[in-house]
Amino acid sequence: MFELILKKGKEKAVLHRHPWVFSGAIERVKGEPDNGDIVRLLNTKGDFMAYGFFNDQSRVALRLLEWDENVAVDDAWFRNKVAVAVAGRADILADGSTNTCRLIFSESDYLPGLIVDKYADHLAVQILTSGIEKVMPVIIDELQKLLKPESIFDKSDASSREHEGLQTNNIALTLNSPPENVEVKENGIIYNINIAEGQKSGFYCDQRDNRRILAHYAKGKKVLDCFCYTGGFTLNGLHNGATSVTSVDSSALAIETLKENIKLNKLDAKKHTSIQSDVNKQLRVFKEDGEKFDIIVLDPPKYAPSRSALDRASRAYKDLNRLAMLLLNNGGLLATYSCSGAMDMETFKQVLAWAALDAGKQVQFIYQFCQPEDHPVRASFPEGEYLKGLLCRVY
Repeated sequence: MFELILKKGKEKAVLHRHPWVFSGAIERVKGEPDNGDIVRLLNTKGDFMAYGFFNDQSRVALRLLEWDENVAVDDAWFRNKVAVAVAGRADILADGSTNTCRLIFSESDYLPGLIVDKYADHLAVQILTSGIEKVMPVIIDELQKLLKPESIFDKSDASSREHEGLQTNNIALTLNSPPENVEVKENGIIYNINIAEGQKSGFYCDQRDNRRILAHYAKGKKVLDCFCYTGGFTLNGLHNGATSVTSVDSSALAIETLKENIKLNKLDAKKHTSIQSDVNKQLRVFKEDGEKFDIIVLDPPKYAPSRSALDRASRAYKDLNRLAMLLLNNGGLLATYSCSGAMDMETFKQVLAWAALDAGKQVQFIYQFCQPEDHPVRASFPEGEYLKGLLCRVY
C-alpha cells in the first residue's frame, strides 16, 4: 500500500478525526498511487495515522476512512458501513407514512463522496469521489442485498466530480431504469418524483421535518411558497388548511409536477396558484401590485458554495429576505432557509437583521430549523451541517 507523509504541525485535524487532508498538508508521496487508491497516512516520524482515499487532482488530497491500523479497509469494511447507515434510517420508515429518505450521507456516514437516496423501491446515488467510484461495485451489491431495489440510478452530475477528475454520469446502474414518475410518501403526503430528470437526486428530503413543522401554522393563512420546486411546502400548507397558496419557481417541469402532486393528494386546486418566474423578479411584481401574505417560505438554491462566495451570497440573501418582509402582513411569518454550508447560523441571523433594518421591519426569531436525522452531522465533521433556517415573526 502506498504511503503519504504529513507535514510537521498538520497532525491536529487528523488526530481529531476530521476526514479531510488538504494537498498543502502533504509533505510527500511514497510511490505513485492512482486517484481513488487507498493509502496509508504517516506523520513525519513514520507513525501510522489513518487510511484514506488519495486524489492528486483534488484540493482535498486525502479523504480519511479509518484510524485503526489493525482494521482492514476492504470490501467487508465498506459493506459494514453501508449496512450501518441503512439500519440507522429504519425508524424514519417504520410507520409507513414516509418511504423516502437519505440512506447514506457521505462523510457523515463515513463514506466520503457517496450519497444514496431512497424513493419507495428505487435508489438514486451520487458518486462524488474517485475512491467511492472504485468501490461502487461492492456498494451496489450490498445495497441490492439489503434493500432489493427495483432500480439504482446514478445522478452523479454534480460539478464537484470535476474536482476529482471525474466525468458526470446520469445512467442506470442496474438492469432496470426508474420509471418516469416514482410515487413516494413523506409524512403521509404523496409526491411524484422524476429521478432521472429532477434536480439533485430527484427530491429534497432534507426539508421533511421543516415542512411538517411549518404546516402547523398554515390553517386559515394566505401562503407564498418561493422556490417551491415540486411543492413540498405548498402541499403541506394546503393539507393543513391554508386559505390559499401561491407557488413560484423558475422551472416549468417543477411547476407541472407540483400541479400533478396536488391532484394526487386530492387537494383543492382552487386554493392554489402557480407562477413560473424568477423569484426575485416575482417578489417585486407582488410589491408593485400591493400583494400581502400571512406566511412566506424562502428556500433558495445554494448561494454560497464556498467561503469565498459568502459576502456576495450574504447580499443576495439580504435582498431576497428584505423583499419578502415587505410582502408580509403585520405579524406575519417568514420561513427562510439557507442550504449553503459556508453560511453559519449566526451569520444568517445577522443577514436577516440587516434585511429587517433595510425593510423598516422588526423581526423576532421564533424557531430554528435544521436538517433531519437522515442527514446526520458527524462530531468531527461540522461541515456536514449545511441546512439551517429561521421562522421569523415580522412586524
